[in-house]
Amino acid sequence: MGCEGCAKGAQGKTGGCGGACGGDKRQVRDWLAGVPLPGGVPGFDAVEVRFKNTRRDFFRNANALPLAVGDAVTVEASSGYDVGVVCLAGELVRAQMKRKGAGTDTYELRKVVRRSTQADLDRWHAARKHEDEVKAEARRLCREAKLDIKVSDTEFQGDGTRATVYYTAEERVDFRNVVRGLSDRFHVRIDMKQLGARQEAARLGGLGPSGRELCSSTWLTDLRSVSTSAARYQQLALNPQKLTGLCGKLKCCLNFELDMYVEAIKSYPSPNAKLKTKQGTGTHMKTDIFKEYMWYLFKKPGEPTAMAALTVDTVRDILARNKQGIEPEVDLHMAEMQAAERSEEAAGANDYGNVIDGGDDLSRFDKKIKDGKRRNRDKKKKKMAGGPPHNKPQADGPGKRPHAEAGHKDAGAKEHSARHQRTRDGRGRRRKGPAPGTPAPANGKKPDNP
Repeated sequence: MGCEGCAKGAQGKTGGCGGACGGDKRQVRDWLAGVPLPGGVPGFDAVEVRFKNTRRDFFRNANALPLAVGDAVTVEASSGYDVGVVCLAGELVRAQMKRKGAGTDTYELRKVVRRSTQADLDRWHAARKHEDEVKAEARRLCREAKLDIKVSDTEFQGDGTRATVYYTAEERVDFRNVVRGLSDRFHVRIDMKQLGARQEAARLGGLGPSGRELCSSTWLTDLRSVSTSAARYQQLALNPQKLTGLCGKLKCCLNFELDMYVEAIKSYPSPNAKLKTKQGTGTHMKTDIFKEYMWYLFKKPGEPTAMAALTVDTVRDILARNKQGIEPEVDLHMAEMQAAERSEEAAGANDYGNVIDGGDDLSRFDKKIKDGKRRNRDKKKKKMAGGPPHNKPQADGPGKRPHAEAGHKDAGAKEHSARHQRTRDGRGRRRKGPAPGTPAPANGKKPDNP
């Protein structure tokens, strides 16, 4: 849990929300904390309060309560009161209000009533237990009414008298019957609030393709529009499966490095310009900004097309010569040669000595493994031949087979193995027909199977 208020309770009672807030998302670090104000300057009398998930709002601390980040507070609502957690206090709230365009006038803001008591928190927790039930009932009513909307989340007010149902829809829908049905069953006031696709993803959260939590639900507060031109500037393939996020829209991260790409492309030659060379006319295909290469497809009548990567300086030189009416000759393998030279230089620069004397050689165990396999194979052969199971010499004596007899046994085993190979095929089955090396009969008929 991100807030500290839940750990400030006394006598076993929580001092914060008790973990019902689900963690502190989009936490703002108060970099002005601990900085004293000049003498005679009053502190800013507003705080930022966070409610369920990413919903936040500003409230005026009219009673000058000593509030800190993580404290649970009871604030005014449109009807009744609500319970939230302080996520920002002090002079940083003034800068936050300016950034969001809310101004710095706090007289029109709703007030902070008090620090939440245990009775306020208990009533809030009791109301939150019905959120899943309200959401399931709202989805059922929408299916029965055949409304093309998606109910994503519900949120109860701190006093339990109002519930907000968040949904997404492509078009305007008439949900009056849904509101009437929910009000009759739960006896609370129902508000329907429409969200965008990105707002829904920010509210519900999730894991992106990078394996981390979504930026919109953790730190990204301003959800700007993303267009396909951002992908074109970054030379990305226009594949919807890779460019869209969990919300079904283009990923917000396409805007993160867009300014750098736009600034770099301004210094590059125009991609619409054609290169006229002796190898043919070159048409721009793509640009590698990091390696400073521009790829062109060269076409010449009667010859196959060729793709080549040229440096930015080379492209500028060719365009300058084309303006003079000159068609220069271009080395189409220039980029490959330069890449090979750079790889050789990098290999020479990183030519470190072996400091562990071959300890990292992957083939250092091959000889031991081969020797072990050879010993096992020799043991199996000796066991089949009736010899000793190990390589140590056996002394002659009672109950011991003499070496000469063992030699005769080995010869007999070899002869039996040769006959077995002649009468059996590779799969161990009896071979049909004469053994290999047997002359064929004169009449040309196949002999009977033995």
